[in-house]
Amino acid sequence: MNGLLARKIGMTQVFDDQGVHVPVTVLQVGPCVVVQRKTKAADGYEAVQVGLGSKKESRLTKAEQGHFKKAGQAPSAVLREFRLDEGEDLKPGESLTVSIFDGVSYVDVEGVTKGKGFQGVVRRHSMVGGGAAHGSMMHRRSGAIGNRTWPARIFKNKRMPGHMGHVQVTMQNLKVVQVRPEDHALLVRGAVPGPTGALLVVRKAVKKAAKAAKKS
Repeated sequence: MNGLLARKIGMTQVFDDQGVHVPVTVLQVGPCVVVQRKTKAADGYEAVQVGLGSKKESRLTKAEQGHFKKAGQAPSAVLREFRLDEGEDLKPGESLTVSIFDGVSYVDVEGVTKGKGFQGVVRRHSMVGGGAAHGSMMHRRSGAIGNRTWPARIFKNKRMPGHMGHVQVTMQNLKVVQVRPEDHALLVRGAVPGPTGALLVVRKAVKKAAKAAKKS
């Protein structure tokens, strides 16, 4: 099992074994229940669909109600799929906790960043802006964006005002500081995307594992 669903609790600070102050983000990982088992014979790959949280049955579509009844599970608020490791087998109804990260040194955390709404170029792209003197009329504006008679259009990917934030981001290679099974908590060094309570996908770090395998 390479990952699990989590919720962002917030940031705090702890001291490691050497007494060094470490800023950490607390993630509530699971407990997640296995809702469906995907097999290579039936689906072409080995994976499990897991659910996090609970949801009223009245808020589900008929198809969703049938999906959970077939699995014999209570409705979950969120469903996600995770690939299984070689030789690993899980069945519907089994519970998965933060314990899957025991012995894991680094994780990748995927989430949606905080939305900032419509922003100008100074905040969105860190542009300097125009002169600050009285009467300049160009304090926080982007300046010229066209190209005169030719090519008479704005080039693609021109940095301009627009929607900022609320995009999917993956923070890679975050160091695991502590695993607390009794609290379903995972403490990782540094920040993760999203506000407090945000849904996150926590996976074992891909690049660190590949690098370690290459060295060995």
